[in-house]
Amino acid sequence: MTAVDERGVAEFFEEFEPPDGLKAELLRGEIVMMASPDLVHNIIVMLLGRQIPIDRWYALQTQDVDIVSEASEPVPDLVVVTPEMLPASGRLLPSRLITVVVEVVCKTSVDRDYGVKRSIYAAGGVPVYLIVDPIMGQCVVLTKPEGEGEKADYNGQKVWKFGDPVPLAALELELDTTGFATLPDVKPHRWPLR
Repeated sequence: MTAVDERGVAEFFEEFEPPDGLKAELLRGEIVMMASPDLVHNIIVMLLGRQIPIDRWYALQTQDVDIVSEASEPVPDLVVVTPEMLPASGRLLPSRLITVVVEVVCKTSVDRDYGVKRSIYAAGGVPVYLIVDPIMGQCVVLTKPEGEGEKADYNGQKVWKFGDPVPLAALELELDTTGFATLPDVKPHRWPLR
């Protein structure tokens, strides 16, 4: 896809209204739609948000993120920012203002969350990308973003099983994962690769 095509898609996406019950994201010039998430997913997002101290951080759900370096506007499950970094208003939050971005994996988002979004958030310079995976019962913390475009990646990766505390040094806290449920009857996957 050429740069002109990606700009056209980005302009179209600004006005795009997905059908009821669907969420839409722009990922590297491609519009991706997803159905509403499972209850397990929503409870994990709620439990995560409650652990973020509001006096120091805002945990925002379904906030559109602007990855300035490319035609991507992902909508993570949670973004964590310091209140003083927030603009007064706007639909898009620049990725450079975000401290932690969180995606909770569902059956249809495995490859996107572990693959393309890993690269997109690294390209956007988001310091910490937390993948919470109720399929495998694990949390993956990615740190040290480096690179540009599709070659961008996180150089730091640590994996914790549900039930173990997950340290998030950027927020100076440990996440309690004991209440995180897994999705029943879902085929295991191969991620993360390293």
